[in-house]
Amino acid sequence: MRRPVKNPKAAGLMGTGVIILLALASVILSYFLLSDEPFTAIKYFFLGPFQNRYSFGNTINSAIPLIFGGLAVSLAFKSGSFNLGGEGQIYLGAFVTTITALSFPQYGLLTALAALLLGALAAGALASLSGWFKARWRTNELITSFLISNAAILIVSYLVTGPWQGKGTQLQSTDRIAESFRMAKILLPSNLSTALFAALAAVAAVYFFLYRTGAGYRIRISGMNPRFAEYGGINVRRTTVLSMFLSGALYGLGGGFAVFGTYYACIKEFTSGMGWNGIAVALIARFNPAAVIPSALFFAYIENGAQSAMLRSDVTGEIASIIRSVVFFLVTSKVLQELFVKEREGLAGESVKGGEE
Repeated sequence: MRRPVKNPKAAGLMGTGVIILLALASVILSYFLLSDEPFTAIKYFFLGPFQNRYSFGNTINSAIPLIFGGLAVSLAFKSGSFNLGGEGQIYLGAFVTTITALSFPQYGLLTALAALLLGALAAGALASLSGWFKARWRTNELITSFLISNAAILIVSYLVTGPWQGKGTQLQSTDRIAESFRMAKILLPSNLSTALFAALAAVAAVYFFLYRTGAGYRIRISGMNPRFAEYGGINVRRTTVLSMFLSGALYGLGGGFAVFGTYYACIKEFTSGMGWNGIAVALIARFNPAAVIPSALFFAYIENGAQSAMLRSDVTGEIASIIRSVVFFLVTSKVLQELFVKEREGLAGESVKGGEE
Protein backbone atom coordinates (compact mmCIF):
# COMPACT_ATOMS: atom_id res chain seq x y z
CA MET A 1 0.00 0.00 0.00
CA ARG A 2 1.26 3.48 -0.89
CA ARG A 3 2.61 5.49 2.04
CA PRO A 4 0.79 8.77 2.68
CA VAL A 5 2.62 12.00 2.01
CA LYS A 6 3.90 13.47 5.27
CA ASN A 7 3.38 17.09 4.24
CA PRO A 8 0.82 17.32 1.39
CA LYS A 9 0.88 21.14 1.34
CA ALA A 10 4.65 21.21 0.85
CA ALA A 11 4.35 18.55 -1.83
CA GLY A 12 1.67 20.59 -3.57
CA LEU A 13 3.81 23.73 -3.50
CA MET A 14 6.76 21.79 -4.84
CA GLY A 15 4.64 20.41 -7.67
CA THR A 16 3.40 23.91 -8.53
CA GLY A 17 6.95 25.22 -8.48
CA VAL A 18 8.07 22.50 -10.88
CA ILE A 19 5.21 23.37 -13.25
CA ILE A 20 6.18 27.05 -13.25
CA LEU A 21 9.85 26.26 -13.87
CA LEU A 22 8.97 23.93 -16.75
CA ALA A 23 6.70 26.58 -18.24
CA LEU A 24 9.45 29.19 -18.09
CA ALA A 25 11.91 26.69 -19.53
CA SER A 26 9.52 26.21 -22.44
CA VAL A 27 9.69 30.00 -23.00
CA ILE A 28 13.44 29.87 -23.37
CA LEU A 29 13.30 26.84 -25.65
CA SER A 30 10.59 28.40 -27.81
CA TYR A 31 12.58 31.59 -28.31
CA PHE A 32 15.68 29.64 -29.32
CA LEU A 33 13.61 27.69 -31.84
CA LEU A 34 11.53 30.56 -33.22
CA SER A 35 13.73 33.65 -33.02
CA ASP A 36 16.84 34.84 -34.83
CA GLU A 37 17.71 36.91 -31.76
CA PRO A 38 16.69 34.65 -28.87
CA PHE A 39 18.74 36.41 -26.18
CA THR A 40 17.04 39.73 -26.90
CA ALA A 41 13.61 38.09 -26.84
CA ILE A 42 14.37 36.27 -23.59
CA LYS A 43 15.69 39.46 -22.00
CA TYR A 44 12.56 41.45 -22.75
CA PHE A 45 10.27 38.56 -21.87
CA PHE A 46 11.66 38.26 -18.36
CA LEU A 47 12.53 41.91 -17.68
CA GLY A 48 9.97 43.74 -19.83
CA PRO A 49 7.13 43.70 -17.25
CA PHE A 50 9.46 45.38 -14.71
CA GLN A 51 11.21 47.93 -16.93
CA ASN A 52 9.11 50.92 -15.80
CA ARG A 53 6.03 51.95 -13.83
CA TYR A 54 3.84 51.71 -16.91
CA SER A 55 4.73 48.09 -17.67
CA PHE A 56 4.72 47.01 -14.03
CA GLY A 57 1.35 48.61 -13.32
CA ASN A 58 -0.24 47.14 -16.43
CA THR A 59 1.03 43.69 -15.51
CA ILE A 60 -0.69 43.87 -12.15
CA ASN A 61 -3.79 45.38 -13.74
CA SER A 62 -4.13 42.51 -16.22
CA ALA A 63 -4.10 40.09 -13.26
CA ILE A 64 -7.32 41.58 -11.82
CA PRO A 65 -9.83 39.79 -14.11
CA LEU A 66 -7.72 36.63 -13.78
CA ILE A 67 -8.16 36.76 -10.01
CA PHE A 68 -11.92 36.88 -10.41
CA GLY A 69 -11.77 34.08 -12.98
CA GLY A 70 -9.58 31.90 -10.78
CA LEU A 71 -11.94 32.39 -7.85
CA ALA A 72 -14.94 31.55 -10.04
CA VAL A 73 -13.47 28.26 -11.24
CA SER A 74 -12.19 27.34 -7.76
CA LEU A 75 -15.57 27.89 -6.13
CA ALA A 76 -17.38 25.76 -8.71
CA PHE A 77 -14.78 23.02 -8.41
CA LYS A 78 -15.19 22.89 -4.64
CA SER A 79 -18.78 21.76 -5.22
CA GLY A 80 -17.74 19.06 -7.66
CA SER A 81 -18.59 21.09 -10.78
CA PHE A 82 -16.44 22.70 -13.45
CA ASN A 83 -17.42 25.99 -15.02
CA LEU A 84 -16.17 26.11 -18.60
CA GLY A 85 -18.29 29.11 -19.58
CA GLY A 86 -16.17 31.91 -18.20
CA GLU A 87 -15.67 33.57 -21.58
CA GLY A 88 -19.37 34.27 -22.03
CA GLN A 89 -20.05 35.03 -18.38
CA ILE A 90 -17.38 37.70 -18.02
CA TYR A 91 -18.43 39.22 -21.35
CA LEU A 92 -22.11 39.32 -20.34
CA GLY A 93 -21.22 40.78 -16.96
CA ALA A 94 -19.19 43.52 -18.62
CA PHE A 95 -21.99 44.33 -21.06
CA VAL A 96 -24.75 44.51 -18.44
CA THR A 97 -22.54 46.65 -16.19
CA THR A 98 -21.81 49.01 -19.08
CA ILE A 99 -25.37 49.52 -20.29
CA THR A 100 -26.59 50.06 -16.72
CA ALA A 101 -23.98 52.77 -16.20
CA LEU A 102 -24.84 54.35 -19.55
CA SER A 103 -28.60 54.26 -18.89
CA PHE A 104 -28.62 55.86 -15.43
CA PRO A 105 -25.56 58.11 -15.13
CA GLN A 106 -27.36 60.62 -12.92
CA TYR A 107 -27.36 58.44 -9.80
CA GLY A 108 -23.61 58.24 -9.38
CA LEU A 109 -22.37 55.72 -6.83
CA LEU A 110 -25.78 54.07 -6.55
CA THR A 111 -25.74 53.36 -10.29
CA ALA A 112 -22.18 52.03 -10.10
CA LEU A 113 -23.09 49.56 -7.37
CA ALA A 114 -26.28 48.55 -9.16
CA ALA A 115 -24.37 48.08 -12.42
CA LEU A 116 -21.85 45.74 -10.79
CA LEU A 117 -24.62 43.85 -9.03
CA LEU A 118 -26.73 43.44 -12.16
CA GLY A 119 -23.70 42.34 -14.16
CA ALA A 120 -22.88 39.73 -11.53
CA LEU A 121 -26.50 38.55 -11.38
CA ALA A 122 -26.74 38.22 -15.17
CA ALA A 123 -23.52 36.20 -15.38
CA GLY A 124 -24.54 34.13 -12.37
CA ALA A 125 -27.90 33.33 -13.94
CA LEU A 126 -26.14 32.25 -17.12
CA ALA A 127 -23.86 29.87 -15.19
CA SER A 128 -26.67 28.59 -12.98
CA LEU A 129 -28.41 27.20 -16.08
CA SER A 130 -25.65 24.62 -16.37
CA GLY A 131 -25.93 23.88 -12.65
CA TRP A 132 -29.67 23.41 -12.97
CA PHE A 133 -29.30 21.13 -15.99
CA LYS A 134 -26.81 19.04 -14.05
CA ALA A 135 -29.03 18.87 -10.97
CA ARG A 136 -32.22 18.19 -12.92
CA TRP A 137 -31.07 15.90 -15.73
CA ARG A 138 -27.46 15.09 -14.78
CA THR A 139 -26.12 16.69 -17.93
CA ASN A 140 -22.40 17.36 -18.09
CA GLU A 141 -21.79 20.94 -16.96
CA LEU A 142 -18.53 21.07 -18.95
CA ILE A 143 -20.50 20.80 -22.18
CA THR A 144 -23.53 22.90 -21.24
CA SER A 145 -21.52 25.77 -19.71
CA PHE A 146 -19.29 25.90 -22.79
CA LEU A 147 -22.19 25.86 -25.28
CA ILE A 148 -24.27 28.40 -23.37
CA SER A 149 -21.23 30.64 -23.08
CA ASN A 150 -20.62 30.56 -26.82
CA ALA A 151 -24.24 31.50 -27.46
CA ALA A 152 -23.96 34.39 -24.98
CA ILE A 153 -20.82 35.67 -26.70
CA LEU A 154 -22.62 35.84 -30.06
CA ILE A 155 -25.63 37.61 -28.57
CA VAL A 156 -23.57 40.17 -26.66
CA SER A 157 -21.38 40.85 -29.70
CA TYR A 158 -24.52 41.53 -31.74
CA LEU A 159 -25.80 43.96 -29.10
CA VAL A 160 -22.45 45.73 -28.82
CA THR A 161 -22.10 46.22 -32.58
CA GLY A 162 -25.82 46.75 -33.19
CA PRO A 163 -28.34 48.40 -30.85
CA TRP A 164 -25.68 49.54 -28.37
CA GLN A 165 -22.97 50.52 -30.84
CA GLY A 166 -21.36 53.76 -29.67
CA LYS A 167 -22.02 56.79 -31.87
CA GLY A 168 -18.86 58.67 -30.99
CA THR A 169 -16.31 55.90 -31.35
CA GLN A 170 -14.42 54.27 -34.20
CA LEU A 171 -14.27 50.97 -32.32
CA GLN A 172 -16.83 48.20 -32.28
CA SER A 173 -17.96 49.07 -28.78
CA THR A 174 -20.56 50.81 -26.71
CA ASP A 175 -20.25 54.44 -25.72
CA ARG A 176 -17.77 55.15 -22.93
CA ILE A 177 -19.11 55.40 -19.40
CA ALA A 178 -19.08 58.73 -17.56
CA GLU A 179 -15.86 59.75 -15.81
CA SER A 180 -17.64 59.60 -12.46
CA PHE A 181 -17.83 55.80 -12.83
CA ARG A 182 -14.16 55.30 -13.67
CA MET A 183 -12.05 53.90 -10.86
CA ALA A 184 -9.08 55.93 -9.65
CA LYS A 185 -5.61 55.14 -10.98
CA ILE A 186 -3.00 54.17 -8.40
CA LEU A 187 0.20 53.78 -10.43
CA LEU A 188 0.26 56.34 -13.23
CA PRO A 189 0.85 56.31 -16.14
CA SER A 190 -0.28 52.65 -16.10
CA ASN A 191 -3.91 51.49 -16.15
CA LEU A 192 -3.72 49.99 -12.66
CA SER A 193 -6.75 51.15 -10.70
CA THR A 194 -8.42 50.67 -7.35
CA ALA A 195 -10.17 47.65 -8.88
CA LEU A 196 -7.15 45.80 -7.49
CA PHE A 197 -8.50 46.27 -3.97
CA ALA A 198 -11.87 44.89 -5.07
CA ALA A 199 -10.13 41.77 -6.40
CA LEU A 200 -8.22 41.31 -3.13
CA ALA A 201 -11.45 41.77 -1.19
CA ALA A 202 -13.10 39.13 -3.39
CA VAL A 203 -10.32 36.66 -2.50
CA ALA A 204 -10.89 37.26 1.20
CA ALA A 205 -14.67 37.01 0.79
CA VAL A 206 -14.55 33.72 -1.13
CA TYR A 207 -12.10 32.22 1.36
CA PHE A 208 -14.29 33.28 4.28
CA PHE A 209 -17.41 31.98 2.53
CA LEU A 210 -15.93 28.56 1.78
CA TYR A 211 -14.23 27.92 5.11
CA ARG A 212 -16.17 29.97 7.67
CA THR A 213 -19.84 29.66 6.68
CA GLY A 214 -22.39 26.88 6.67
CA ALA A 215 -23.15 27.32 2.96
CA GLY A 216 -19.45 27.07 2.15
CA TYR A 217 -19.17 23.91 4.24
CA ARG A 218 -22.09 22.37 2.36
CA ILE A 219 -20.47 23.22 -0.96
CA ARG A 220 -17.17 21.62 0.03
CA ILE A 221 -18.78 18.49 1.46
CA SER A 222 -20.94 18.09 -1.63
CA GLY A 223 -17.85 18.30 -3.80
CA MET A 224 -15.82 15.85 -1.74
CA ASN A 225 -18.53 13.21 -1.32
CA PRO A 226 -22.03 13.88 -2.70
CA ARG A 227 -23.48 10.67 -1.26
CA PHE A 228 -22.20 11.43 2.22
CA ALA A 229 -23.56 14.97 1.91
CA GLU A 230 -27.01 13.62 1.03
CA TYR A 231 -26.94 11.28 4.01
CA GLY A 232 -26.07 14.31 6.14
CA GLY A 233 -29.18 16.15 4.98
CA ILE A 234 -27.51 18.44 2.45
CA ASN A 235 -29.46 19.23 -0.71
CA VAL A 236 -26.71 18.48 -3.22
CA ARG A 237 -28.75 19.62 -6.21
CA ARG A 238 -29.43 23.00 -4.69
CA THR A 239 -25.78 23.30 -3.72
CA THR A 240 -24.73 22.56 -7.29
CA VAL A 241 -26.94 25.31 -8.69
CA LEU A 242 -25.80 27.77 -6.00
CA SER A 243 -22.11 27.13 -6.59
CA MET A 244 -22.46 27.57 -10.34
CA PHE A 245 -24.44 30.77 -9.81
CA LEU A 246 -21.74 32.18 -7.51
CA SER A 247 -19.06 31.10 -9.95
CA GLY A 248 -20.73 32.98 -12.78
CA ALA A 249 -21.31 35.99 -10.55
CA LEU A 250 -17.59 36.21 -9.83
CA TYR A 251 -16.86 36.12 -13.54
CA GLY A 252 -19.45 38.86 -14.04
CA LEU A 253 -17.80 41.01 -11.38
CA GLY A 254 -14.48 40.56 -13.14
CA GLY A 255 -16.04 41.88 -16.33
CA GLY A 256 -17.67 44.79 -14.52
CA PHE A 257 -14.46 45.90 -12.85
CA ALA A 258 -12.61 45.55 -16.16
CA VAL A 259 -15.04 48.11 -17.59
CA PHE A 260 -14.93 50.49 -14.62
CA GLY A 261 -11.18 50.19 -14.09
CA THR A 262 -9.61 49.81 -17.52
CA TYR A 263 -11.72 49.93 -20.69
CA TYR A 264 -14.60 52.29 -19.77
CA ALA A 265 -16.77 50.61 -22.42
CA CYS A 266 -17.79 47.16 -23.55
CA ILE A 267 -15.61 46.51 -26.59
CA LYS A 268 -16.49 43.64 -28.89
CA GLU A 269 -14.92 40.44 -27.50
CA PHE A 270 -12.43 42.36 -25.35
CA THR A 271 -12.70 39.61 -22.73
CA SER A 272 -11.49 36.91 -25.13
CA GLY A 273 -9.03 34.66 -23.32
CA MET A 274 -9.86 35.85 -19.81
CA GLY A 275 -12.15 32.91 -19.11
CA TRP A 276 -9.65 30.29 -20.27
CA ASN A 277 -6.84 31.96 -18.37
CA GLY A 278 -9.03 31.91 -15.27
CA ILE A 279 -9.21 28.12 -15.55
CA ALA A 280 -5.42 27.89 -15.77
CA VAL A 281 -5.06 30.23 -12.79
CA ALA A 282 -7.35 28.02 -10.70
CA LEU A 283 -5.46 24.89 -11.74
CA ILE A 284 -2.11 26.40 -10.79
CA ALA A 285 -3.61 27.56 -7.48
CA ARG A 286 -4.93 24.03 -6.87
CA PHE A 287 -8.39 25.61 -6.39
CA ASN A 288 -7.21 27.37 -3.24
CA PRO A 289 -8.65 30.92 -3.14
CA ALA A 290 -5.61 32.33 -1.31
CA ALA A 291 -3.24 30.94 -3.96
CA VAL A 292 -5.22 32.53 -6.80
CA ILE A 293 -3.41 35.86 -6.34
CA PRO A 294 0.16 34.66 -7.09
CA SER A 295 -1.16 32.38 -9.80
CA ALA A 296 -2.95 35.27 -11.54
CA LEU A 297 0.15 37.44 -11.25
CA PHE A 298 2.20 34.66 -12.87
CA PHE A 299 -0.14 34.46 -15.86
CA ALA A 300 -0.26 38.24 -16.18
CA TYR A 301 3.53 38.23 -16.15
CA ILE A 302 3.60 35.68 -18.98
CA GLU A 303 1.16 37.72 -21.08
CA ASN A 304 2.96 41.03 -20.62
CA GLY A 305 6.40 39.48 -20.99
CA ALA A 306 5.35 37.96 -24.31
CA GLN A 307 3.99 41.31 -25.49
CA SER A 308 7.21 43.07 -24.46
CA ALA A 309 9.33 40.52 -26.33
CA MET A 310 7.10 40.87 -29.40
CA LEU A 311 7.55 44.65 -29.51
CA ARG A 312 11.34 44.53 -29.15
CA SER A 313 12.35 41.41 -31.06
CA ASP A 314 11.35 39.29 -34.04
CA VAL A 315 8.93 36.93 -32.25
CA THR A 316 5.14 37.14 -32.17
CA GLY A 317 2.91 37.54 -29.13
CA GLU A 318 1.48 34.06 -29.67
CA ILE A 319 4.35 32.70 -27.59
CA ALA A 320 2.10 33.31 -24.56
CA SER A 321 -0.41 30.85 -26.02
CA ILE A 322 2.32 28.23 -26.20
CA ILE A 323 3.15 28.79 -22.55
CA ARG A 324 -0.52 28.58 -21.56
CA SER A 325 -0.80 25.29 -23.43
CA VAL A 326 2.23 23.91 -21.60
CA VAL A 327 0.81 24.95 -18.25
CA PHE A 328 -2.59 23.43 -19.07
CA PHE A 329 -0.94 20.16 -20.03
CA LEU A 330 1.30 20.00 -16.97
CA VAL A 331 -1.33 20.98 -14.44
CA THR A 332 -4.01 18.74 -15.89
CA SER A 333 -1.63 15.80 -15.91
CA LYS A 334 -0.84 16.47 -12.27
CA VAL A 335 -4.50 16.54 -11.31
CA LEU A 336 -5.18 13.29 -13.14
CA GLN A 337 -2.18 11.70 -11.47
CA GLU A 338 -3.43 12.73 -8.02
CA LEU A 339 -6.87 11.36 -8.77
CA PHE A 340 -5.32 8.08 -9.86
CA VAL A 341 -3.23 7.92 -6.69
CA LYS A 342 -6.28 8.55 -4.53
CA GLU A 343 -8.16 5.83 -6.36
CA ARG A 344 -5.31 3.41 -5.79
CA GLU A 345 -5.18 4.31 -2.12
CA GLY A 346 -8.92 3.67 -1.84
CA LEU A 347 -8.61 0.28 -3.53
CA ALA A 348 -5.68 -0.61 -1.31
CA GLY A 349 -7.66 0.36 1.77
CA GLU A 350 -10.56 -1.80 0.67
CA SER A 351 -8.20 -4.71 0.03
CA VAL A 352 -6.70 -4.42 3.50
CA LYS A 353 -10.13 -4.19 5.04
CA GLY A 354 -11.28 -7.24 3.06
CA GLY A 355 -8.22 -9.18 4.16
CA GLU A 356 -8.85 -8.38 7.80
CA GLU A 357 -12.46 -9.58 7.49
